Amino acid sequence: MGTTTGEKELATKMIQIQSKRFYLDVKENRRGRFIKVAEIASDGRRSQIFLALSTAAELRDYLSSFSDFYASLGPPNPDHLPEDGKLKSEMMIKDNRRYYLDLKENARGRFLRVSQTISRGGPRSQIAIPAQGMIEFRDALTDLLVEFGTDDGGFKGELPEGKHMRVDNKNFYFDIGQNNRGIYMRISEVKTNFRTAITVPEKSWGRFRDIFADYCDKMKDGSDKTSGGGPESPPGGGAK
Repeated sequence: MGTTTGEKELATKMIQIQSKRFYLDVKENRRGRFIKVAEIASDGRRSQIFLALSTAAELRDYLSSFSDFYASLGPPNPDHLPEDGKLKSEMMIKDNRRYYLDLKENARGRFLRVSQTISRGGPRSQIAIPAQGMIEFRDALTDLLVEFGTDDGGFKGELPEGKHMRVDNKNFYFDIGQNNRGIYMRISEVKTNFRTAITVPEKSWGRFRDIFADYCDKMKDGSDKTSGGGPESPPGGGAK
């Protein structure tokens, strides 16, 4: 997913987090669409990683759980830093690439390090997002995913925008994608220290909806009975 001939830039976003600038570029080549994330430090040093759109969606979900975890932490204590500097870690795998997500703390503060490695050797690349900017970074990433979808083959039609719902301490993301097998919905559940997702093919949405509606009706009926419900009909029934 590095720079190749025939590569097109489809969109770009720039966000400033403390002294760093991050550029999120949606690009397309013969293998599909991907996002290049470039970090520019205050001294001009540049580092970058590449994410397939599906991996970017996974990172988006993890940014929510890391942000929730970060919000639950007390203030930094320079006298009691973690031995390896790590407060929370996760890993993502895409084809021959591995991504390591480490929320770290050092004398300068807390930050999320995102490292990309290739399983058959090759250089390791990484970016470091200041912890206070994880939500802003996630929102910028979400905007691009809403526009271009989460399928690595690219956006192939007018699909509905993604939706987000928060219930108590959980975040639910609903993303519509499309690949060579058709259209699908990816439902992700994210909370602190936990993330899971399911994929529902479009052909089963109707059945999925019917089952969900059936359970809603049954729970409502059960709730009505528990609360007393209406008067019982006399034996033999009433007039038709």
